[in-house]
Amino acid sequence: MYNPDDYKRRRLVVLGGGESGVGAAILGKQQGMEVFLSDSGTIAPRYREMLDSENIEWEQGTHTMERILQADEVVKSPGIAPTLPVIKAITEKNIPVISEIEFAGRYTDAKMVCITGSNGKTTTTLLTYHILKDAGLNVGLAGNVGRSLALQVAREHHDVYVIELSSFQLENMYEFKANIAVMLNITPDHLDRYDYKMQNYVNAKFRILNNLTPEDAFIFWQDDPVITAQLAHIATEARLYPFAEHEEKLSHAYVDGDDEVVFDTSDTSLKMPRTDLSLNGLHNLYNSMAAGLSACLLDIRKEDIRKALSNFEGVEHRLEYVATIDGVRYINDSKATNVNSCWYALESMPKSKSVVLILGGKDKGNDYSEILPLVESKVKAIVAMGLHNEKILEFFNGKVDKIADTHSLAEAVEACRSLAADGDTVLLSPCCASFDLFKSYEDRGEQFKAAVMAMNPTDNSNK
Repeated sequence: MYNPDDYKRRRLVVLGGGESGVGAAILGKQQGMEVFLSDSGTIAPRYREMLDSENIEWEQGTHTMERILQADEVVKSPGIAPTLPVIKAITEKNIPVISEIEFAGRYTDAKMVCITGSNGKTTTTLLTYHILKDAGLNVGLAGNVGRSLALQVAREHHDVYVIELSSFQLENMYEFKANIAVMLNITPDHLDRYDYKMQNYVNAKFRILNNLTPEDAFIFWQDDPVITAQLAHIATEARLYPFAEHEEKLSHAYVDGDDEVVFDTSDTSLKMPRTDLSLNGLHNLYNSMAAGLSACLLDIRKEDIRKALSNFEGVEHRLEYVATIDGVRYINDSKATNVNSCWYALESMPKSKSVVLILGGKDKGNDYSEILPLVESKVKAIVAMGLHNEKILEFFNGKVDKIADTHSLAEAVEACRSLAADGDTVLLSPCCASFDLFKSYEDRGEQFKAAVMAMNPTDNSNK
């Protein structure tokens, strides 16, 4: 049983001076700990100011190992790989390493709605938050989206938190417990972090089930083969709420024969026309089902759930319409950093060969065969955009009519403009991380939108 008094006057080291790390440092200081923050890179000015205002010691550009190895406990930012020398040295000294989410969870009794999956996490997290906030709940947004959970626990009070959790964040969570755990899907992603072993990645994702009790709930996509296989080998005490496109045995959310979306829990049962959902596409149907089930389990009124599912405005950089230029629609799906996410984007496109697809970036062990059938049926041309396009060019050679090899966003957009014709769609859905040419997927998406808008759009009506 966790006792807060056991942690007072302890030496806490925080590795990483970003949103999660600074939040953890401030919460640790508030709880009476001796806090030292270390970042091998450069800490952004606003975070340095926050640390200074709290009189928290920090360093950047190096790790002072003598100081770090004096820690009683280390909070590690999720982007720091466990294979790095600093983490190995800490582990060899048997110093506990935890995540910011694990740390923050010790100091709040708020309900936790935790969402993970290879694709759809951000949309589902923001949609769930939208439903709860519009229904009047005192709700916080944290994790991979929103602000640091630790900082909110230190500075605010919320009755419920909606938290997006990546596999990186789940790696160092041990006693933390969700009240509602959501798993959307599992497809290959970040395999470079997991020794290129899919099972290691799956194991990290399934840590979201840690510590669930019979009073808690597990919401998941019923037809995901990886989830189904893993559930056959592990046990959870949580109540199970699977969802599927069509009604199956045990389904708690599905589309019935009248094309209505059904949500069915022990306490709430509601229907709404699928056409009333604000988000289109099969992937967004699943996202809406997961968010709707979470809301049902939190006893949100039916009319509030229907209203919020129908007026949610979507997520930036995820199938985001940019403009129509010379009859060509430009779509920003920069958040598609893995192959399965691109699959869902292509699935929502017209069936005829009318898509010019931009792929490329930092490859994470991608297998492009998953999207090949959709590429062959829907894509007229591929524009490879990255420093190293060899894998894309080799795989798709002969499988699409045209392939362009570009090494900057300007080159890529120009190639798309020459390849696309009236009625086509240019889709930026890269399948890869952004770090070869861009700071982040957001940076990639913003630059893409700016480049498109610089082409002087003449018709923005064809959404």
